[in-house]
Amino acid sequence: MTTTALPDLTREERRSVRIRWVLVCFLLLGGIVNYLDRSTLSVANTTIAEEFGLDPLEMGLLLAAFSWPYALANLPAGYLVDRLGPRRMFAGAATAWSLVAVVTAAAQSFGVLYACRVALGIAEAPFFTSALAVNQRWFRGSERALPIALVNTGSQIANAIAPPLLTVLLLTLSWRGMFVVVGAAGIVVALVWLRIYRDPTLAQQAVLAGLSTAPATGAEPVAAAAAGASDPASGASAESARAGWTRLLRQPNTWFMVLGAFGIFYTSWVYLTWLPSYLQTARGFSLTNSGWLAAVPFLCGVAGVLVGGAVSNLLILRGAPTLTARRIPIVGGAVLAAAAVLPVAFVDDTAVAIGLLSLGYFAAQVPVGCLWTLAADIAPPAQVASLGAIQNFGGFLGAALAPVVTGAILNATGGSYAWVFVVGGVLLLVGAVAYGVFVRDRSAAESPGADA
Repeated sequence: MTTTALPDLTREERRSVRIRWVLVCFLLLGGIVNYLDRSTLSVANTTIAEEFGLDPLEMGLLLAAFSWPYALANLPAGYLVDRLGPRRMFAGAATAWSLVAVVTAAAQSFGVLYACRVALGIAEAPFFTSALAVNQRWFRGSERALPIALVNTGSQIANAIAPPLLTVLLLTLSWRGMFVVVGAAGIVVALVWLRIYRDPTLAQQAVLAGLSTAPATGAEPVAAAAAGASDPASGASAESARAGWTRLLRQPNTWFMVLGAFGIFYTSWVYLTWLPSYLQTARGFSLTNSGWLAAVPFLCGVAGVLVGGAVSNLLILRGAPTLTARRIPIVGGAVLAAAAVLPVAFVDDTAVAIGLLSLGYFAAQVPVGCLWTLAADIAPPAQVASLGAIQNFGGFLGAALAPVVTGAILNATGGSYAWVFVVGGVLLLVGAVAYGVFVRDRSAAESPGADA
């Protein structure tokens, strides 16, 4: 189907093209605010540790307090997004995480800080599964890698601007004021989202299904995908969701996606939670200078996400099988990241270390958009957010362990980061093997798609 075969489209229907990219841009903005909220503690790491008298292991536990509830909450969050839709779930999540940030600003003890980080992890869980559901409803399967990559650049942009921006807020308003400002931004995001988002109408689905000139690759057209999820209140959708979870958890691909995401996310979260502290304690930079320098690897991460999405889309356009087009950036990025991160353990020159860390974070982000798109490719239409959530659960188990293991290593070695980078590099290779060798087309046997 092409747009020329639809002569009776109204001007409003043709605006569907622009509307969906507006939604992508706003999700990108939401990702920036979401990750700024997550980054507050890592930027204030040394300041809060000094105020509350925390050693590296205690700080590691506090930094991990976000990730493990986030991992667990992804499981019901994926189901709820499939059930209730991305409009309500994203708005509710943004409101909740913003309120938690404001409450955190009033914390007077380690216990309250820890409880707030746990609540933050639960509150933020629906964001990326909501974005995945929006992408599934508004884009054809062959188009999804780029918009998902763009949404994921929001997190990388936030990671890049968080060290300098949040450092300025910390130095001018204190760490408590920094939390309040970031929380207020999330409330604004929630209100605007409620105002602008709607699922595509049947007419818009027809327009969107006819827009793509990409070759068919077996991925479902947007009209069919949206039709399968457009009525989240229907009993059929709920029944499919319940059946699909059981079927998803019986599939080898699901578990190897969990393992692969664990390995890749682990190292990314070493960066996200300990990089500012590493620059200050291991490389001797001041709080102000470390804030600016920490932005460099994260800026490279923005490019990494975009490169991964672009490579995947290019492979699709050239006729590569869908899974191959997703796995090449995932595996290639993870292997390159390991090759860059492992030598950091043995490098004394600061400039070389920063260069390797920047290359490592760039490469570690190449897989990110493709991981989410892979879930949309493998899952049936009504289970896209669910499979994405299960995979993200595995990733954030790695994210939860990363700061704790790092803190334990630092305590055991007197502050040396050598084994931190060795462990991170090895787990990146584990991720590459899981996706490259064990996640494959199992359509000849029973697969998650059997529920469709």
